[in-house]
This record gives sequence, C-alpha cells and structure tokens, in this order.
Amino acid sequence: MQCVQRTGVWISAVAAFAILGGVGLVAVGMMRHQHTDGGTVPLAGTFDEAQALAASPTPTGPSPEQIAATKRAAQVKALNAALTAYAKTVPEFSVAVLDRRTGARFSFRGTTKYETASVVKVQVLSCLLLTAQDKDRSLTSAELALAKLMIRASDNDATTSLFLRLGEASGLTSCNRRMGLTATRVSSSWGLTRTTVNDQVKLLSQLVDTRSPLTVKSRNLAFDLMSTVERDQNWGVPVVAAAGEKTTVKNGWLPRETEGDKWIINTVGRVTDGDTDVSIAVLSHDNASMPSGIKVVEKAAKLTRQYLKY
Repeated sequence: MQCVQRTGVWISAVAAFAILGGVGLVAVGMMRHQHTDGGTVPLAGTFDEAQALAASPTPTGPSPEQIAATKRAAQVKALNAALTAYAKTVPEFSVAVLDRRTGARFSFRGTTKYETASVVKVQVLSCLLLTAQDKDRSLTSAELALAKLMIRASDNDATTSLFLRLGEASGLTSCNRRMGLTATRVSSSWGLTRTTVNDQVKLLSQLVDTRSPLTVKSRNLAFDLMSTVERDQNWGVPVVAAAGEKTTVKNGWLPRETEGDKWIINTVGRVTDGDTDVSIAVLSHDNASMPSGIKVVEKAAKLTRQYLKY
C-alpha cells in the first residue's frame, strides 16, 4: 500500500493536436490549496488562445482550425470548472488525460506531486523491459513470472524482487529518464515514489508510442499484462470505457499512518477502440477509506470524458 504530497496546479490542453497496493490551448487552473513545494500559486486561472488564434481566418469567417480551437477551449473551460467545483467537496486529487489521436493534453493540478503506491509498478515493468532490450534478449521465465504477479495481482514481493534486480532507486531513476519522466522521484521504499499525473500520462504514452524507447514486443507485453489484471483490481480508469472499448489499468492504494490512516488511491490506464485512444491518470490522497477514494478517482476520470467528449 502507499502515499501522496502536493506541489502545484496546472491545467493544460494542447489543441495542436500526445500503487503500494496489493496490486495547447493552455489553461492554468484553479485550486483549493495555496501551499506548494515552491510556495504560493494563484487561485484564479487564465486561458491562453494564442496558439489557436495563429490560424488565419477565411474571408467569410473563422477558419476550421479556429472553430475547432474555440470548441476545445469551451470544453476545457467547462471541465476545469467542473473539476474545481468537485474538488471543493472531496479530498485532494489530480487528473490528466492524453488523447493520442489528436495529441491533446489536459491536466488538473498536473504538477502536484503524490506518492505512487502501486502505480509505480508500471515504472518497474517499463524498466524491466528496457533492461532486457539493452541486453538484446527477452525476459527470462523468472522475470516474466514476477512481472505477471506484479501487474496482474499487484504482488508486492514480486515488485521488491524486480526492484532489487534493477538496481533499486538509482536503477529505476535511470530508466525513468529514458522514458521522459522529469518530475518523478524514486524512493528506496518503492511505493513511496513521488510523481505527477503529467508524468504518469507521459509514461502511459511511452507504452504505445512508436517513438518510445520500448520496442513493439515490449509495448505489447505491457498492454497484455495491464489489460488482464485480476477482477478485484479492475476499477479506476476502466469505469470510463464504453461498451466494446478495451482498457488497461494499474491501481494503487495505501492507508498512511503518517496521515491518520487516510488512504492514497491512484489509478492509471488507457481506453481504446477504433475511435478512442486515451491515457488517463488520477492521483489522490487523504481519503477516509479505500471505497470512498475509488469513488473520487473514478468520478474525476468520468468528468474528463463527459466534458472533453473523447
């Protein structure tokens, strides 16, 4: 099981269109808290349409690009308002979305840092795959067995075994750099690694992007494991999926004695079909219970789909 901290607030959408648990257009948004690792952040948000307005209007009116940008801006504004209102009623959370079809990104408190709990296991899996690739080999039978336990059952012993094999915090940190994670700090107690939703959707994108350091074979294995988690762990991101859509997920949950036994509840994953390819990360802490925390992260994820219309 695992934990959560705070840093800043950042909501962005790019319209140019990118757990220790048993298992463009740019908008800068609002928040409840003013304390961050760097100091005080503004409560009021701003919305910058400079990039969108770069497209020239047609003689008879706005260009198609401007129309699309205006629509996107309205969606982002509405979602920001909905999340801000919801955040006033529940423990602290952050959420980020990356739509691979368009490259659009959205994040609410995107730079706020939380302890990962078991969602760090996706980082461990990625590092395991990278390390095997570096040696031009497949995973050994023992490594594969441990990886299956770590992702599908969120087995902590299996994770610790792989964490040690990979060089612990320093080894995982090196892999994270290769995967483009810039705001994640690995802890020697792996479940207490601190990360942001922005980094988490970046990691999720590397599991599918053809330009990723991971090969097709490695990406396919990650998809297979994350799409076949045990039934009792199939919550969080999958709640967003419509009938017929495929999902991947890795969740994290942890009651923290240092926070009055309040719960860290995190979920990261992807929703896909022919028309949808979206990565989602929701991180939260200070939840009164595991069930109530699950409701928080699932509601935040649902709101992104409701307003962004992906």
